Amino acid sequence: MSETQIPTIRNRTAGPDAAKTTGRPRTSSGPALSPLGLFTVLLGAALPLIDFFIVNVALPTMDRDLHAGPAVLELVVAGYGVAYAVLLVLGGRLGDTFGRRRLFLAGMAAFGLTSLACGLAPDAWSLVGARVAQGASAALMLPQVLATIHSSTSGSRRARALSMYGATAGLSMVAGQILGGVLVAADIAGTGWRAVFLVNVPVALIGLLLSVRTVPETRSPRPAPVDLPGTVLLALSLITLMVPLTEGQAAGWPLWTWLTLGAFPFLAAAFYVVERRADRAGQTPLLPPSMFALQGLRRGLPMVVPFSIGFGGFMFVIAVALQQGLRYGPVDAGLALAPMATTFFVASLMGPRLVGRYGSRVVTAGGLIQAVGVVLLMLAVWRDWPGLSLTGLLPGVALAGFGQGLQLPVLIRIVLADVPNERAGVGSGVMVTTQQSALALGVATLGTLFLALAPSAGMANALIITLVAQLGAIALTLLLSLRLPRAVS
Repeated sequence: MSETQIPTIRNRTAGPDAAKTTGRPRTSSGPALSPLGLFTVLLGAALPLIDFFIVNVALPTMDRDLHAGPAVLELVVAGYGVAYAVLLVLGGRLGDTFGRRRLFLAGMAAFGLTSLACGLAPDAWSLVGARVAQGASAALMLPQVLATIHSSTSGSRRARALSMYGATAGLSMVAGQILGGVLVAADIAGTGWRAVFLVNVPVALIGLLLSVRTVPETRSPRPAPVDLPGTVLLALSLITLMVPLTEGQAAGWPLWTWLTLGAFPFLAAAFYVVERRADRAGQTPLLPPSMFALQGLRRGLPMVVPFSIGFGGFMFVIAVALQQGLRYGPVDAGLALAPMATTFFVASLMGPRLVGRYGSRVVTAGGLIQAVGVVLLMLAVWRDWPGLSLTGLLPGVALAGFGQGLQLPVLIRIVLADVPNERAGVGSGVMVTTQQSALALGVATLGTLFLALAPSAGMANALIITLVAQLGAIALTLLLSLRLPRAVS
């Protein structure tokens, strides 16, 4: 019996009018995701991604208000990102077992409560703790989005839904910084930076109300038990990599950062050995190595890493450079990225039609366009700094956004194309964990490079060198794109 048949049988036992009372359409193979249901789960996808980036333009205001210092401020960013990345695969597994709508509702409710805690935090360390809890709640919610789409749509409807998910993901990352700048500058009722968290509370309430009526319940027909050794080893691996990279520069690279980084390869190797042994024994590990036999996952997922490293690093660095280097206010720093958001959205809408005609070569073309945009941005910084205006930034960020919009939605489709429905939660967990870990790694690596160079080389030269490093990541995605299957299902 397939995963999507189970909810249909339950509806039939409730009587012929069950579909009317649930408010959700059905298909012959199970519950179908309605347009309003798709909007609801995409809202759930947008919130965690917006919140990863919304703090970037609010950090200077937080520093002044809470007297946090650079090391604690980086924990505000890293605490959320690490907790989020560490628990994503576990969140997908729990959704497979207990029901994806149930976990989506629990994650949405927890996200609203932890956002309230962030907005009311009395001091810096309370904010760090609330951000860690917020990242954990996001990890419960986000994997259910892709898993629900995967298990309650098919054919062209699934392709459109995944394209919209990709568009939502990219737009959320850019819109987060724009929204953060507007909210900080607006200083609604004297809330200042706190508004970037408090705004989530009413949105989460709306999401909860919509979810109850519009999101179908799906789960795996053969749920696997939680892989405790794999979960612990994955968590330790990500923590030992991300925390020292994020905190090292601000803390002055003390001995513990090097010892922690040195432990990472051993923990990562132990994780792989444990997962491979469980997979060969017929168990279902947290990240089954056998899933990488799927062509889309094997060839698409490695591209997500350099793409997301470049994206995450760029968004952090440009926020710091514009505010500290050019003395832009939070609104101008956010609006500088508005062209990127606009062109990303346009490219996402064009993507499905272009993919139908040119297949995965759309991803290659997107990488080339993004590279041109980054080069134009480098030239603008070299030529006009420190008088660089929003107009001078526009061509580079607009082209970069268009290229990114041609890549990310298609990559998500390719990665998940071959994942069977009964492993939808695991597949979506692998996808979003890779993406989120790489975004956090981008902030840690490119952000550290930029902050280390700025005092000696100057802000402009530091930005140019960081953009050169991002070009290296783009070049890697271009090379990897040539290995993608030409046809995109």
